[in-house]
Amino acid sequence: MRYPVPDLPTGTWQESELEVEKSRFITWLCHAPDPAAFESLLAEARGRHPGASHHCTAFIAGPPGEQAAIGFSDDGEPGGTAGRPMYRALEGSGLGQVGCVVIRYFGGTKLGTGGLARAYAQAVIQGLASLPRREVVERVSLQLQVAFAGEAEARSWLADREIPVEAVDYAADGVVLTVGWPSDTPADLGELESRLRGRLTRLEE
Repeated sequence: MRYPVPDLPTGTWQESELEVEKSRFITWLCHAPDPAAFESLLAEARGRHPGASHHCTAFIAGPPGEQAAIGFSDDGEPGGTAGRPMYRALEGSGLGQVGCVVIRYFGGTKLGTGGLARAYAQAVIQGLASLPRREVVERVSLQLQVAFAGEAEARSWLADREIPVEAVDYAADGVVLTVGWPSDTPADLGELESRLRGRLTRLEE
């Protein structure tokens, strides 16, 4: 499976701001490969903005469509007016591994439930529009045994296909390469086997 995620270093976030009827909505977006990364973002937001009226949240700590490692919170706003619209905006983006906090400073004018829902959704959508992205490729481990003389050829073939070598073990009878094969691509090794003149064995784990 391949899907886009925020291209942000661990522990960092992208910030944007929206003003609606004098209320400030400050959006923080981060890469959240797990719930702990999102919780770190929330703690940082609360620490930097202790005087804010609300710290509303939403996250998807997995691939798009993830149903387990997700969450959202209204943080005291009327039920369904903040966290859920924020989550729907994240869901609609097609991103995975993404976390969001919207920090609100109340401006004195009540927006009503519909206005709040629109404002929180808009705050997230605005932030997503400029969010840098990169592709994640889910991988499975394969172990390939090759002769010593074929190691360089095998590594070159794998590199041409952007298949990473995750581990290397040298034994008396050859080299075992543990590689990260894309989970959405059949493991067709026929071409490599031909180039190595048949001196290739896929080991069963």
